[in-house]
Parts: sequence; C-alpha cells; structure tokens
Amino acid sequence: MPTCTFSLKDLNLLVKKTIKESELKDLLAYAKAELECVDGDEITVQFNDTNLPYLWSVEGLAVFLRGVLGREKGVPDIKIKKSDYKLNVDSSVKSVRPHISAFVAKGKKLDEHFLAQLIQMQEKFCEAYGRRREKIAVGVYPAKKIVFPVTYKAVPPRSVKFVPLEFMKELDLLQILEQHPAGKEYAWILKGVKKFPLLMDYQKEILSFPPIINSDKMGKLEIEDDEIFFEATGTDLDSVNLAANIFAQLFYERGFEVFSVNIGYSRKPLTTPDFKTGTIKIKKDDVARILGIDLKDAEVKKLVEMARYDFSSYSVAIPAIRKDIMHPVDVVEDIAIMYGYDNIESLPLETYTTGGTFELQRFVDKVREILVGQAYQEVASPVLSNKELLFNKMNIKDFGCVEIKNYESLTYSVVRPWILPELMDVLMRNKHVDYPQRIFEQGIVSVNKDGRAVDYERIAVLTCHAKADYTEIRQAIDYLFRMLGVEYDIEDADHGSFIAGRAARVSVKGKKVAFIGEINPVVLNSFGVDMPAAAFELNLSDLFSALK
Repeated sequence: MPTCTFSLKDLNLLVKKTIKESELKDLLAYAKAELECVDGDEITVQFNDTNLPYLWSVEGLAVFLRGVLGREKGVPDIKIKKSDYKLNVDSSVKSVRPHISAFVAKGKKLDEHFLAQLIQMQEKFCEAYGRRREKIAVGVYPAKKIVFPVTYKAVPPRSVKFVPLEFMKELDLLQILEQHPAGKEYAWILKGVKKFPLLMDYQKEILSFPPIINSDKMGKLEIEDDEIFFEATGTDLDSVNLAANIFAQLFYERGFEVFSVNIGYSRKPLTTPDFKTGTIKIKKDDVARILGIDLKDAEVKKLVEMARYDFSSYSVAIPAIRKDIMHPVDVVEDIAIMYGYDNIESLPLETYTTGGTFELQRFVDKVREILVGQAYQEVASPVLSNKELLFNKMNIKDFGCVEIKNYESLTYSVVRPWILPELMDVLMRNKHVDYPQRIFEQGIVSVNKDGRAVDYERIAVLTCHAKADYTEIRQAIDYLFRMLGVEYDIEDADHGSFIAGRAARVSVKGKKVAFIGEINPVVLNSFGVDMPAAAFELNLSDLFSALK
C-alpha cells in the first residue's frame, strides 16, 4: 500500500484549517488511511485503498478533508483553460503504448517543497496505480523549452540518441535499457517490442523515452520553473486520462492555471484533461437497507456532498478525479464512511446459529497447505481480467467467459474462466526476481455455459527456471494426489498453451479434473518470459465432487 510523507503545516494551509496531531488519526480514517508516524512537522501516512490515487498527494488529501470538515462540499472546483497546445499521436504507437494525455500548468514558480511533493506523487502513482509504469507512466517537463506541437511516436531502438536524465553522455534507446539505472529497472515493460515510444517537440528535440526516462536537456524540472508540461502514457485510455485529471487538480490546488492540450489521435481527436463528471443513480431505499439506518433526504445530500460528490434527487455526480465508482453500493459505502461506522447502532441478534467451514473449503485449504509444503509461494490476482490475457496470449481460443456489460476498463472486462494466465502475468512482472520461481494461486473462476455463469474453485501451479520441465511439475501433482489419497489416470492431450507431446489430461474416477504440461514457447514469448516453465491447473470443485 502507498506510504506518503507530508508536511502537516502544508496540509493545514491547503485544508484552510489547523488540524491538530490528535485529530489527524480520526480524519485519515475517512480516507481509508492510517497515521504511521509523526516527526516534528513531518507526517507519514499509509493509504489502504489503491483505488483512490488522488489522495496520495497532499493536495488531493486536502481536497478530500475540506469536504469531511465542511469547508467545502460537492465536486471539487477546477477551471481548465482552452489552448492551442497540440500533441500529435502517430499510429506507430498503437501496438506499443497507444494512449497519452497531457496539459500545461502556468502561473506559479516551483519551490523546493512542492517539487519534492510532485516527485513523490509521480513515483507513488506510477508504482502503485500504474503497475510499476507498465499501465501508466507520467512525466513532467519545463514547458518553456518545448516548441509545440509535440509528437508521440514509436521508433527503432537504434535510430535516435539523447542524454537521459542524470547522465553525461548520449545513448540510443537500447543502450538506455542496458546502461541507465531506470532502463535496467523498467526494460521488462518493452520486452519483445520492435519499436520504442518517443516524445519529441516540433524542433525534433527529444523530451523523453516513455515509460523509461526523460531527456536531461528537455525533461528536467528545476526550482523557479513556472510553466510545466505534463504527460501520461499507458495501455488504458481511461487510466491515462484519469492521471491527467488527478495531476491537473494537484497543480490547480497549488494556484497554477491549467491549460488543455489537444491530442491528435488519427481515429478521434481528444482534449485533455477532461473534467466532465460521471453520473450514477442511487435509491433512498437501498441506502436504508444496506446501512440499516433511515436517513432523511437532506442528511443523504449532506453526506454525499461531504464525500465530494454533487447530489440532486438521488442522482450523484462523480468527480473526474475518481474512476472507482462502479455501482451504487460504492456511493452508499462513502455515505456510511461520512456518517461514521461508530455512529451506527448495533441491533440485538434475533436468531442464533453456529458457524462452520464448508467441507469444500476445508478440502481447498488442505490442497493449499500441501503446495506450500512443496515450497510453492501463493499469489493473488484479480478475478476480473481480459480476453487478450486469457486467450490470445495463451495461444488458445475463447472457450466461454462471463463478460462485464458496462466495464470501466478493458483490462477488467471479463471474469476469468481459468487461473494459469494470471500466473504467467505474475512471471512477466517479476522477471527482475531471482529464479527459480515456483508459484500457485487458488480461487474462483466463472465459465459461461449456455449463457449461464457457472463458478468453480480451481488452483493453478507453475514452476519457472532454467531446468523447469514436465517431470518436475508431474512430481508436484503426483505428491499432491498422494497426500490426498487420490488415485488418478493421465493421458496425452493437445492444448495450445503447452508444448505438443508434453501435455496431458488428468482424470479421477473418469472425470477430467486437470491439465498439465510444459508451457509453449509461443506463450512464453507473448509474456516476454525467457525461462522455461511448466504448470498444471486443477478443478478443485470437480475433484471434490468426484471423491464424494
């Protein structure tokens, strides 16, 4: 979880109220955050919700607390000025890093404190919300050096050279990945890519090599700079636009004027940042039913506006610095937070039952314990995923998944029907970690069967290192079944995710419960994994029912 350091004096100035240290702990609870330590004027705060990145800056936290304290209400104010600034997007970035947003902030001089806070927010945002820069990376530049329009395109790695930030010599893009500390740390993001993203201005001066490093000449902010160019690049358009909105609000809170940038996509031009509010309807009856308290209309309105929404006749306007509101229950949760959970009275129990663990869950837990005993490390991934990861990268056809009708992001547009792709994704994100990597994940999957969602408990197990092979993963499943006292049959099978002739199906009492094999090099290459891997995935629900 993100941990940020702020100045309490600075926070008080932005909140427009003196908050005592003794009050701060309770106030941070409204933001799902904890006060970790206080060192004089310096406070360290841990945020426990990664879906609210706007809070990770002192400016964003101040916006939120002004609502909680009644200093302001409703959607936070911001004025975006139209401009002639233009950023052209070349079609060459489509297959690499297709999306970008931008703005220009003017009118105030950067001081040492704000620059340090800006850098902290940039790092926390890219690391936690941007998934270590893979999903989103942001850059800031002294705008006075830039001659617009700016161009965003992809180029061959050896075709251009520039001096990267904090370096003394020119390097081409491939050399940056090999020699620069940032290049070494984030090179995995561009694994297998033939062309690399590049930002340059009208005079062909290179601004940066996103998501890796800025140019030392054009991309180094300094104290006293009073015009700042901001850009965010990434793989998801909504997330990239959210980044621009959050940072624009940050600059606006510091007294800067924010100017829009016209993004010249070939398919459909956009102007960013875009502060149009989203809208969601909630029902008074749902508020009462979920919270167990009967609030008057005026009370609901007050609590909703404290949480920095606008409210009119149970229609709620969502601020553009938030993209986490997917259902009316999300708004009801914020109402509960603003009301205060401690203020909701507990009702006496009217019925008494004895709780217990489901038999299937006890079986699942036993399987997990056996795998931990084999030195496999458990990981956890989102239940929501996307078809590109689940099928295309795994070299198989769509075999039926549950699709989200009104998804917020293409990244989370379907419910996963199997788990092994998630483990491959974990490998891709952890190429910097030492091998061998032996991991497993257990969880629910959902399969679309004749238009009906059917849920199963499954477990996927994977080993990856220089000598990983079918024999090793077969030994793992042999040991698992032996410890469970299960006899099984195994037969050769074809599966696009595995090497032909090195894959098999596992059956128990005539019921197919698992597949096992060595990962196909096509799949390894699609995830940019250099080491051999072998895996099996077991349907625990089917195995459990077969043993009954």
